[in-house]
Amino acid sequence: MRSRKRQRLWLVSLVFVLLGGAVALVLNAFEENIVFFRSPKDIAAGNTEVGRLIRIGGLVEDGSLKRTAGSSEVNFNITDGAATITVTYKGILPDLFREGQGIVAQGRLQSDGSFRAVEVLAKHDETYMPPEVAEALKKSGYWQDKDQKPVLKGNEK
Repeated sequence: MRSRKRQRLWLVSLVFVLLGGAVALVLNAFEENIVFFRSPKDIAAGNTEVGRLIRIGGLVEDGSLKRTAGSSEVNFNITDGAATITVTYKGILPDLFREGQGIVAQGRLQSDGSFRAVEVLAKHDETYMPPEVAEALKKSGYWQDKDQKPVLKGNEK
């Protein structure tokens, strides 16, 4: 009789240990794959870990796009009106990418304060703005509700 109770106890204990291990693995996978959105203002305030995968969004500053000769590397600045972050991207930019346009870039913040993007997404038509970018622009006061287009200083049209 005692050995049966002991076997059940060991079996239940083993199930809990295996279940705990499975939960730990799932939580670890979630932590590694979660990508947070940050605005340039958040990054400038120092609220972002260096080297962590994040998304940054805002408007491409006019006159900031610079292409490296003989390479597919480009540098440009993203702003939300409150702060500006320099982005480096190696690859082909989306067809709709242009200065003054809202974009979202995914990558990692570098120790020098710049951002190395691995993916750049541009808006797909004249009225769409990624919700995160729109919210960041509204908070910084660079969003016009009447026609829902962002306006940067010196870029009014």
